[in-house]
Amino acid sequence: MTDLAQYQDVKDIQRVLHTSKTIAIVGLSNNPLRASYFVGYYMKRHGYKVIPVNPREPEILGETSYPSLRDVPEPVDVVNVFRAPSAVPPIASDAVAIGAKTLWCQFGVISPEGAQTATDGGLTVIMDRCLKVEHARYVGRMNWLGFNTKRITAVRTGLQ
Repeated sequence: MTDLAQYQDVKDIQRVLHTSKTIAIVGLSNNPLRASYFVGYYMKRHGYKVIPVNPREPEILGETSYPSLRDVPEPVDVVNVFRAPSAVPPIASDAVAIGAKTLWCQFGVISPEGAQTATDGGLTVIMDRCLKVEHARYVGRMNWLGFNTKRITAVRTGLQ
């Protein structure tokens, strides 16, 4: 069994969210009812460049969709994976090959082999975490919905 804690470090998650600008989403769907679509839409709305990677779609979210990571013609900071765990090892190899900085696997996408490939290639690995949820948690907006994010976002000023 994989010790997921090593792939869920709060400092790594915050660093990735604050320093990344471009996210290639492997398995991004063009269906607005799918989680991948909502994550892509959300991240795009929050200023990230979202690059769809889906061989079945020519365009998603108004962006050109590429058949594979190796076809993406620009640098990528984060490779976000919405695929079955068995698909992660070759995706991790592609992420290393294109010089990505982070391999981020969504909820339930757990691949020790893929994580090892990415780690050996110098990538930060985040696994079994949702990119959108973590972004909302550390930007401080989840508390608006009543979630306890365990993060204090307000600071008292001018009180005596």
